[in-house]
Formats: sequence, structure tokens, C-alpha cells
Amino acid sequence: MKLLSRRTLGTLLIAAAAMSPGSALAAEKITYLFPAPDFLPAFAPFHLARAKGYYKTEDLEVDFQVGKGGADVSKQVALGNAEIGGATVDTVMVVRANGLPVKAVGQLGNGALYQIVVRKDANVKTLADLKGKKVGVLGFQDNGFYNLQGALATVGLTRDDVSIQAVGPAGVVQLMISGDLQAISAVPESTAAIEAAGVPVDVYIITEFFPGMAQAVVVSEDTMKKRPDAIRKFVRATLKAVRDIEADPDGMAKEYTAAVKQHAGKEASIADIFKRYGRFVYRSKDAELGTFDKARVQTMADFYVKAGILPQAAKAEDMFTNEFVSR
Repeated sequence: MKLLSRRTLGTLLIAAAAMSPGSALAAEKITYLFPAPDFLPAFAPFHLARAKGYYKTEDLEVDFQVGKGGADVSKQVALGNAEIGGATVDTVMVVRANGLPVKAVGQLGNGALYQIVVRKDANVKTLADLKGKKVGVLGFQDNGFYNLQGALATVGLTRDDVSIQAVGPAGVVQLMISGDLQAISAVPESTAAIEAAGVPVDVYIITEFFPGMAQAVVVSEDTMKKRPDAIRKFVRATLKAVRDIEADPDGMAKEYTAAVKQHAGKEASIADIFKRYGRFVYRSKDAELGTFDKARVQTMADFYVKAGILPQAAKAEDMFTNEFVSR
């Protein structure tokens, strides 16, 4: 048998390393921007996808960074400062209206990220009873505020019929517990914290009133053209983690708390939050997980124009694409 030269052998070894699954040479680097502190349970799918090696299996090396809200993340993505970011399709509508070419390419659930949560002692039997009540939102540029307006409109109320206060993520919890707010537009972990403090609440599922949306993966149109495979891989790996949480919230709570040290020892409370996400947000049995419904997005866009949130009419198909969700 003829011996290989040292140069030939070295070339073969480099080629083999480049072709091996998950190798450092094969991994494609991308940056993902969180719209808020990354330890929030809302972002659990990303942490689990990393901890369970789903991104690595897709030959992706993801650099996770934290942005300054969904609008800022969308702007940074549009400017090319990050390949991928987290926002909602609502945010995409607002950002595109400002001339920034971004699109939503995957959705972490078929329900809505925000629900309307009301203290049981607030004497509210229907959403119409919120008239004159103090209602908290994270901010006036947040999609929880937009969704709240949409839901109120279905019962004949406007933002001026209630006392809406922008109090931030900590405020919506603390002021509901103290009784200074009668209701909030909030994510599942906020509701869990309020109930854990002994305050009974009623949860109004916002999609029964208005087509609110879940978190979305957003990219620029330029990145869609240049790096379609990386986008598809990222979406596929992240949605796999969403399905894991929905299927086994208790087991995933243990893995998540092991990966995110801020929640160490809180397996029970995280499992409760995961179950709420499965019930209100993920809802994979309702439709194909990850995809957007054109009619639903258009209904939202039309309302936002009517409410003055968007300056002009918008086409749903300009806001999203389902081409990166693997079937």
C-alpha cells in the first residue's frame, strides 16, 4: 500500500474536519438580539435550543445579545448590526412604516404573547366593565398596549375610556398586587407572579377578542436573500425547543433552570409558567407552529391604521413570510 505524503494527509484531515457535523469549521456564525433581558422565561426556547444542542446540530454558532426593545431590535436588524432578532409582527408593522425593510420569518406560537389580566375584586365581568378602571401596560410603544386597544375596541371602548398607565414589567406585577391597578396587559410570567403573591385574577384570552400575536423571529430583507439557510436552521432549532416545552413543561423547567442560573432552584414556578405558555401562547394544535395567518395579520394591520398606530394602509404579505418554517 502506498503511503500518503505528509502534505496530502494534512489536506485530507482538514477536509474531514470541515465536513464533520457540528465542527468549528462548519459552524455558521449569526447574531441574535433579544428585545429584553435574556433571562426572562419568555425567551426559554432560545436557551433550551442552545443547551440541548439544537443550534449546534444545525451547524450554527449563535451569538446572543440583548437589545433595547422590539422596535430597536428590528431597527438594528434592518441596519445589519445583527442578522436575526426578536420582536412581534406588530412591531414589524410599525418599523416598516418608518421605511425599514424587515420581516417576521417565524412565530413562537399560535396564540398571543399578551393577555388581559384582571383582579377578581375589580368587579369586572366582561371587558366592557374595564371602563374607568386603571389598566397597566409595559409601555406606550409596546405591542401589549396595541393589543389592549384592539381588544377594548371590540366592546366599544377606546383608550380614553380607561386609565392606561405605562409602568414597566416590574410595575405591572407590583401595582396589581398592591391594588393600584385593576387590570394589566401582560405576559404569562407576570400573571404567575401575581397569583403567587395570593392575588386571585381572571385571565381574558386576547385572541378571543383581537388577533394578538406571539413572539416573532425578524430579519432584514437583505439577510433573507443572502443567508436563507441560516435563517431556516435557526427557526427550525428554536421551534423544536418550543415543542419540547409544550410537550414536557416539568422536564424542560429542570433543564432551563440548570442553564439559566437566575432561575436556579425555581423549577416549580418555571414549570407553571411553561404550562401557561403552552395554554395561552404556543398552542401548536391550533395551526402549524411557526407560521403566520395572512387574514389574521391583515385584521391587525387594518385596526392599527384605524387607531392611528400605523400612518397608512399596510399589506399583510409585506410583514411576514412562511418560507423559512420547515414543513
